Amino acid sequence: MNKALIVIPTYNEIENIESIIRAVFSQHLKADILVVDDLSPDGTADMVRSLQSEFPDQLHLLVGMGKAGLGKAYLKGFHWALERNYDTVTEMDADFSHPPEKLREMIEAVSSGRADVSIGSRYVPGGGVVNWPLIRLFISRSASFYVRVITGMGIKDPTAGFVCYHEKVLRNIGLDTIQFVGYGFQIEMKYKAYRKGYKLLEIPILFPDRQKGQSKMNILIIREALTGVFKLRFSGKY
Repeated sequence: MNKALIVIPTYNEIENIESIIRAVFSQHLKADILVVDDLSPDGTADMVRSLQSEFPDQLHLLVGMGKAGLGKAYLKGFHWALERNYDTVTEMDADFSHPPEKLREMIEAVSSGRADVSIGSRYVPGGGVVNWPLIRLFISRSASFYVRVITGMGIKDPTAGFVCYHEKVLRNIGLDTIQFVGYGFQIEMKYKAYRKGYKLLEIPILFPDRQKGQSKMNILIIREALTGVFKLRFSGKY
């Protein structure tokens, strides 16, 4: 398997971070982990530091200057990965909503050349959500349909945050021009790859609601994603 990196952004994930790190390494992927922490006041970064002696040369940490948003954290991680010549870079959450056991399939889809971008998808056959309220499912499904209609992408789960990129995609889509920081970031990344002609492949996952910690979702993030789709489609920049 080629050189792989898993990027995990964190803000107040002290309840999850040790467990997700151990779960990822238990997959025996020959992959490294980079935790990008936005200066969590709960000690998330200190927990990562305490584990680095157990996983030397495999577990890495970047600490930001404060809560800057999901997109900014991922961009830091992507630039870090490109500077170190990783072949594939996978983004995933710390809260176990993205199943670690699907990492191998997603990374191999990209490293084998079947896809340039693989997406852990809730809304393709075999995928789904677990323990979601009906209103949350309705909003998520409606948002996905809205994004498909406006952008023309055939992706069933365009807001998905469990994604593996080939390094050439990250080098060529213009990371420094990314505009959005919340869930709009996830749509923008996929749209840029789509417009560049890269092959996007959806891989089914089951997506449970988080068991520990607090969700970072809020109305401003949702609004950015919905209004941002129009900017992406009609700005003339893509």
